[in-house]
Amino acid sequence: MKKVITFGEIMLRLAPEGYYRFVQAGSFGATYGGGEANVAISLANFGLDAAFVSRLPAHEIGQAAVNSLRRFGVDTRWIVRGGDRLGIYFLEKGASQRPSKVIYDRAHSAIAAASPGDFDWNAIFDGAGWFHFTGITPALGGQTAAICLEACKAARAKGVTVSCDLNYRKNLWTRERAGQVMGGLMEYVDVCIANEEDAADMFGIHAGDTDVTAGKLNREGYRKAAAALRDRFGFQSTAITLRESLSATDNNWAAMLYDGKDCYFSRNYLVHIVDRVGGGDSFGAGLIYAHLQGLPPQEIIEFAVAASCLKHSIEGDYNLVSVEEARKLAGGDASGRVQR
Repeated sequence: MKKVITFGEIMLRLAPEGYYRFVQAGSFGATYGGGEANVAISLANFGLDAAFVSRLPAHEIGQAAVNSLRRFGVDTRWIVRGGDRLGIYFLEKGASQRPSKVIYDRAHSAIAAASPGDFDWNAIFDGAGWFHFTGITPALGGQTAAICLEACKAARAKGVTVSCDLNYRKNLWTRERAGQVMGGLMEYVDVCIANEEDAADMFGIHAGDTDVTAGKLNREGYRKAAAALRDRFGFQSTAITLRESLSATDNNWAAMLYDGKDCYFSRNYLVHIVDRVGGGDSFGAGLIYAHLQGLPPQEIIEFAVAASCLKHSIEGDYNLVSVEEARKLAGGDASGRVQR
């Protein structure tokens, strides 16, 4: 099977122990993560040949980030070394009615200072079958949007399937700028991944009669939103995650897949959250894996949601579950009984 390429930023994650607030913390645990890196980790754990492309400083902290990817079998040969700093994010885990909080310290990171000439996309895509990026990467400033466009054009020229998780981040850019830049990139995207609000924030496409803060989702509204995205951009398929936030600790979790003709809704999981960060990335990875296996649409969406459901039980950004575990849950075994 051809390899999967992901492109984006990996950051140092600093988090207080357990559910301590930032102001309580006497120390911070250090791990690594970032949207496209998380996808590469998941796919490598699923047994695929996955490569992560980025730009990282050549010092020891940059090397530690590279090592965290290599540990799980991700191909790091295309990571360019340069720049002065690795982006950082601080995570305070929420509980019950207190939401989690993220504070970014990523300005002037190595990838934000990257140039289009840093990456040999023709060589990177040699033997590749899939390319994945998110809406976070072109939002990082500098020339990252131009680099994403260059990568998408190279992928299209090579016949590589392109997926994008819209991932709108209000702290990185405005809705207007996001819509402008991402609208240009969508021309090259085959599989679009979004959450409840991305399409509205970036493109003004709303799922009617839906209030995510109140935990109210309308299936018909999402059918229409997916169809509107396809009509505007011509996606082969569109996947939308459906999260009902009952509290910071408990969510209902499901998704839908639209293939241009029909909508396929997954089963719903009531998830008791250990760590929510990376949940959407694990869904994207499950979707990519299931597509590459040639599964029918209903099985694709069931596998992706099951893989992501399991990620919510794992500390850290990375989804460290196997294909067998995701398939078992997708098949209906949600008992959580001890495996002996």
